[in-house]
Amino acid sequence: MLKQPDQRVGIFIDTQNMYHTARQLFRKRVNFKNILEDGVAGRKLIRAIAYVISTKTEEEQPFFESLQKLGIELQSKELIEYASGAKKADWDVGLAIDVVRMIDMLDVIIILSGDGDFVPLVEYVQNRGRRVEVMSFKETTNTQLQEIVDDHIDLSSNKRRYLISSAISRKKRVTKKRRRPQVKPN
Repeated sequence: MLKQPDQRVGIFIDTQNMYHTARQLFRKRVNFKNILEDGVAGRKLIRAIAYVISTKTEEEQPFFESLQKLGIELQSKELIEYASGAKKADWDVGLAIDVVRMIDMLDVIIILSGDGDFVPLVEYVQNRGRRVEVMSFKETTNTQLQEIVDDHIDLSSNKRRYLISSAISRKKRVTKKRRRPQVKPN
């Protein structure tokens, strides 16, 4: 089944997976606006949901607001911090449950994640006659997930479109520019 304008699309964003992958691989941020646009691809967007983790400092609030301005709904839970110092932030089950709940109103499920934990979900959705597409960075995408989905969009293949320079990478560029020795004409 090809992409058709009458297909109803749901986009489910594993925000932690996307954020950390872009940051670790490229020292950049994800351009969710362009990803949504290319994911929908002229079809009918029914819902786009980002699964996010909030912290006590609330430093992530501007990011959350930018997602909401794009029309992305947020499912939020607090970061769990254990006495040992370990931290936990996992939305895999919540994302999977939402997909199962919404399957009857969607023709296409798009998962923004390379996490192999979603393989059973993909198989279930496909067995229900739905198309499953994954948008992720190929370098960190589970091989089995890539093989079983109906379409995989490798976000690494078009970094200019899918990534935004972060403050970290901008700061490095500025520092490098300042350090260049000045060449004086003779």
